Amino acid sequence: MMSDSKLTTNQIDTSELSFDDFKLIVINDYKIAYESRQASLLGRKEVLTGKAKFGIFGDGKEVPQIAMAKAFKNGDWRSGYYRDQTFAFATGISTIKEFFAQLYANPSVEADPSSAGRQMNCHFATRSLNEDGSWKDLTEIKNCSSDIAPTGGQMARLVGLAYASKLFRQNPELDYLKNFSVKGNEVAFGTIGNASTSEGVFFEAINAAGVLQVPMAISVWDDGYGISVPAKYQTTKEDISEILKGFQREEGTNGYEIFKVRGWDYPALCETYQKAIDVCRDEHVPVLIHVTEVTQPQGHSTSGSHERYKLKDRLDWEKEYDCIVQMRKWMIESAIATEEDLVKLEEEAKVFVRNTQKEAWNEFLESIKQEQSEVVNMINGFANGQPALTKIAAQLASASDAQRREVMSAARKAIRQSINMPSAERDVLVKWYLKNAEVNEERYSSKLFTDGKESPFLVNVVPAEYTESSKMIDGRELLNACFDSNFARDQRLVAFGEDLGNIGDVNQGFAGLQQKYGDLRVTDTGIREMTIVGQGIGLAMRGLRPIAEIQYLDYLLFALNILSDDLASLSYRTKAGQKAPVIVRTRGHRLEGVWHSGSPMGMILGSLRGLHICVPRNMTQAAGMYNTLFRSDEPALVIECLNGYRLKEKLPENVGEFTVPLGKAEVIRTGTDLTVVTYGSTLRIVEEAAEELEQLGIHIEIIDPQTLLPFDTDQLCKKSLQKTNKLLVVDEDVPGGASAFILQQIIEIQQGYYFLDAQPKTLTAKAHRPPYGSDGDYFSKPSVDDVIEAVYQMMNDSNSAKYPAIFS
Repeated sequence: MMSDSKLTTNQIDTSELSFDDFKLIVINDYKIAYESRQASLLGRKEVLTGKAKFGIFGDGKEVPQIAMAKAFKNGDWRSGYYRDQTFAFATGISTIKEFFAQLYANPSVEADPSSAGRQMNCHFATRSLNEDGSWKDLTEIKNCSSDIAPTGGQMARLVGLAYASKLFRQNPELDYLKNFSVKGNEVAFGTIGNASTSEGVFFEAINAAGVLQVPMAISVWDDGYGISVPAKYQTTKEDISEILKGFQREEGTNGYEIFKVRGWDYPALCETYQKAIDVCRDEHVPVLIHVTEVTQPQGHSTSGSHERYKLKDRLDWEKEYDCIVQMRKWMIESAIATEEDLVKLEEEAKVFVRNTQKEAWNEFLESIKQEQSEVVNMINGFANGQPALTKIAAQLASASDAQRREVMSAARKAIRQSINMPSAERDVLVKWYLKNAEVNEERYSSKLFTDGKESPFLVNVVPAEYTESSKMIDGRELLNACFDSNFARDQRLVAFGEDLGNIGDVNQGFAGLQQKYGDLRVTDTGIREMTIVGQGIGLAMRGLRPIAEIQYLDYLLFALNILSDDLASLSYRTKAGQKAPVIVRTRGHRLEGVWHSGSPMGMILGSLRGLHICVPRNMTQAAGMYNTLFRSDEPALVIECLNGYRLKEKLPENVGEFTVPLGKAEVIRTGTDLTVVTYGSTLRIVEEAAEELEQLGIHIEIIDPQTLLPFDTDQLCKKSLQKTNKLLVVDEDVPGGASAFILQQIIEIQQGYYFLDAQPKTLTAKAHRPPYGSDGDYFSKPSVDDVIEAVYQMMNDSNSAKYPAIFS
């Protein structure tokens, strides 16, 4: 069995290298580029012959990526997109065999360390974590944050990866974190296609990095198109570096250093990247390298041909100015290699890539073929001549390259077809299927969260402590005390957001903390929700503990793509190879008007699986949740109640230490007639309604789930239904929003259906957003009157004699 090549590139220092040494480096670079091109060509064939589902490749960008790789050092980070395979090979981030393993969706971490078969090809990642979820020494490896397919989405996290270097360099309190940085000397490399620079997140990230002055190096691969759409429809002046000239730094200003270089000019590329990255690394100045005249020989992807939209003149130019063709020509003209040398190298590269592909394919099929054989034999073992079973076994046996789904489907079908044929042999297949169903659950559905040794579920539960002298203070002051205590305890904590720093956030939860801990730890930002979240993701991936504040819950929509596509899926798509324990802090529910009173919880629950969703009813519970999250390593969204900041609460003596466990519901009020499940701001409304309901002879039990993800892991809702047999869910979201999720959890997951003697009901906000004013709130969101009447109506439906109709 052959071993995969792990050629990497080296820097070129002409002041120290002999010409022979120089030649060896250049020839090695050409070999990497040529092998990468062959991997692209062969990868496309594998898709078109049906061995893989889809392919997207980095052909045409090999030479500029070799140059970029030369400037990439241990400890540096990449946040790129799916055209960077040559860079991955040249840095050792990936190998050609791993490239093909990912193309075939091999679900083994060993075969595909980037994603264990969970991402399509050319989505790279390095494994930052040990098996127990603890961090590796990230200064000793070349780091690659996990790619996502949205073509500009990587820009948001790139800001945070670069910003971490600034904090490590400028904050001496972080010097003890030796595994994450060497005095902030790391550069965050970003890559993006020219068409994707049209996206808002690109401009937001460019502006943020310019303001922050962080070591961020953006490479724009400019091939003149975005799939079929040419640059004249994409970019003003058809040139991104031209329109970004205003970002060029001048004496006395912040800004960028902007470079422009042609993508087929190997010497110029090497020189440009070395110069640009030296400035970026040494001076902590962001740089943009606009790589022009790039080609894309195979078009956008395997889903179409570029001959459909490129004119003949353009196609002819691309053949002549293919970067590998031009590098080859330059090498011969410069006496670095002869035609014969290169022909031999190229033939060897083709053989090597083909053999590597075959090895990756055979390893992918190896375990499946074993399962295929086992299932065929087990079905035949109890078929007893039954035509239907014999046919299932024969069809499976004849599948030359069966996929695992075909094996499992055959096993399930045979089990179903033999329901009335019990036998010891059939039991063997059933047992095999159940065992492998668990294995496949781990292969394809595990690690939505890291589940490591710092899981929030392993944090000790510490009750809040009070004394007779405990003060009654505003909720905002209680939160402030919690943050103060934790910032003093853990130097990794940083917080940033709109109006967070100088004024201490719009509701004063951070009042005075910037003055106490400095503006590196408590920081104002511009109005840029996508990169606020991205800033948090990048910092968290580098070992810090960020609190990324989104000023109001309604504004979360501006960052939803980053939260959903990147943060929520990070652990899953790397199979716990990477984590980003960022806490997104926001506030919502009841206030006033269309834009400041949203509760889009259904949207959040549908989009953010992979985050813990915390919905504390007051600031004491919020503080306890923060204390838990600060001591664990999984991402979360905490939604504080907007109308709770000036309500009085008792200050715990251990305000920075007590913890509220995630997933643990709480019975707020006991009752025997009906269970009401609610959270956040509506909980106080239900509590108020309970007083009048008691006067009407109705005793409700109120349950606060406290977190929606996870939801009531002790199943208090089910236990309550065993007593009351009736269920009402009260929610500020639109009809069928979070209330539908809560019903599914209680009725289906907890099997509360079996204890109901009446139809479960929901009481929600209207389908529209709330209009402005107190009347707008009253008539569009659940009120005390609504709760009383909804509960009473349910009791009337059950016993109209005892509870006569209100409006009869």
